[in-house]
Amino acid sequence: MGLLDSVLGAAMGSMTGGNQQQQPQGGGLGGMLGGLGGLGALLPVIVGMLGNDSQHGGLGGLLEKFNQAGMGDAAKSWVGHGENAQISGDQLGQVLGGDMMGDIAAKLGLSHGDAAGQLANVLPGLIDKLTPHGQVPSGGLGSSGDLMGMLGGLLKK
Repeated sequence: MGLLDSVLGAAMGSMTGGNQQQQPQGGGLGGMLGGLGGLGALLPVIVGMLGNDSQHGGLGGLLEKFNQAGMGDAAKSWVGHGENAQISGDQLGQVLGGDMMGDIAAKLGLSHGDAAGQLANVLPGLIDKLTPHGQVPSGGLGSSGDLMGMLGGLLKK
């Protein structure tokens, strides 16, 4: 449970602007997800992007999109050790493109700008925590089903 707790803690810190892990009332992972608000809806979208079975190539494909958009250094900072470079929603929208942002915004029920802003706040910390050894795992992060199954299993505990 430690990795996902770290990931969610990083996301909470990113969304609140702090570095502390915050746990809403109820404690534990279930309480944390209950208090995530928009992140609760955002997590399946992110898992769908980062899973090996993503139509966009999973984590490796996402990092390649950053390289192609000239923002590879920012993405590398999330995987590597040290400070995570922040990006704006506009920058993330440019990296992902209008079609992908449109799909994400529709899934979240938000405008393109709001969806991109939420993703930009969460993505650096999540990728950082999912790559604790400073590199992308050679086999990727697993399928989106694997990642959601891990999440679901942890919620039941």
